[in-house]
Amino acid sequence: MLFPLPLTNLALYILNRFFPADVAEHPYPRPPSNNVLNFHLRHMHAATSSAQVYFRDVPPELPSANGLAPLPAVSILTSPVRTTRPPSLHEFTAARHISRRGQSAILDWEEAEVPGPDVTRRETLLLLAKMTSNTYFVPGTSGWYNLTDEWNVGMPVGWEPDDDGFRGYVFATEDNSTVVLTIKGTSVPIIGGGPTTEKDKLNDNLLFSCCCARVSRTWTPVCDCYRGQGKCDKECVETALIDESLFYPTGVNLYNDIALMYPNANIWIIGHSLGGSLASLLGVTFGAPVVAFEPPGERMAAQRLHLPPPPSIHHITHVWHTADPVPMGTCTGALSTCGMAGYAMESRCHLGNIIEYDTVTNLSWSVRLTTHPIATVIEHILSKPWPAAEEQGLEVPAIKRQDDCLDCFQWEYGNFTL
Repeated sequence: MLFPLPLTNLALYILNRFFPADVAEHPYPRPPSNNVLNFHLRHMHAATSSAQVYFRDVPPELPSANGLAPLPAVSILTSPVRTTRPPSLHEFTAARHISRRGQSAILDWEEAEVPGPDVTRRETLLLLAKMTSNTYFVPGTSGWYNLTDEWNVGMPVGWEPDDDGFRGYVFATEDNSTVVLTIKGTSVPIIGGGPTTEKDKLNDNLLFSCCCARVSRTWTPVCDCYRGQGKCDKECVETALIDESLFYPTGVNLYNDIALMYPNANIWIIGHSLGGSLASLLGVTFGAPVVAFEPPGERMAAQRLHLPPPPSIHHITHVWHTADPVPMGTCTGALSTCGMAGYAMESRCHLGNIIEYDTVTNLSWSVRLTTHPIATVIEHILSKPWPAAEEQGLEVPAIKRQDDCLDCFQWEYGNFTL
């Protein structure tokens, strides 16, 4: 049954099956039980071609060999996370409008300490990565991570041809105190494809290109902001990002609806690739803890969207490896693998904290786009201890920041007449 949410034109849309997966035994002692949250799959979310988002509830019990049985919980290790949140979305949006007029607004940011995913633990990252990976798949198909084989899997909703946008799942603890929103990344035609492929590509080329995906004169740009000789109209390219059918506005509406459904919950956001960058942008907007896997650089998009920068962004964590050219910002140019597929992935600067696995040095991997899928991170990086981190007494590489970074330095931005 669909439940309309009149405030935002949403409804409830979901799946009929659970997904994370069996996490390998951890070689380190577990923290006390009060540092673990148990999550249950509650909803599937999807966006239609008209940018409306829908949810559907997941039944608490599914058929098993012995009749109906409850869905097993997903246990995630936590640690305190300090976040900074705007006083309200209305004030945050007003500050964005003021910024677009060339003025600055002062927000009275609210600081809070909430339970967040313990990103210093390999097991946490592994489980979150598997949850994120499943946003690409129908339950039971190749690539789907199962927690157990004893459940019967049905066909989920949200994969119909007209459901071509924002997609993922929603988890919640039993007491609804914490909710996890997962967001799917880019689906590409040569790797499964799917109904979201075209809109995924449009969002990639708007969010992560220097100027409307105008890589060379042979490209058809996704907006008309190029002014010749390396010049890009700043106001034009910023305006192109605020269309309500694009994924950032859709994500804002989705988050608001989850907040209406779970008014007292602490919301986490996780995603891979495009989904990871969108998770980060929403994390800046709402102060939600974020874990983003292999994301393209989203700092430039945050600036173009005029998102007011919070005093601290330590609640946002990016996880990537050095052989993936997408987060490293090296899959650029018309002759790159991304370029030949029609993707202008030109950004390289990220917000928040970074956990970087140096697979080029430690595993002798070459830099190539085939290492970008989340399955590569799961099967070859997170599923086993990382010796370079263990030598420092850590489970994962030490957290760092990307403070000295500049996007698209070869372009000139301003208000240019046609």
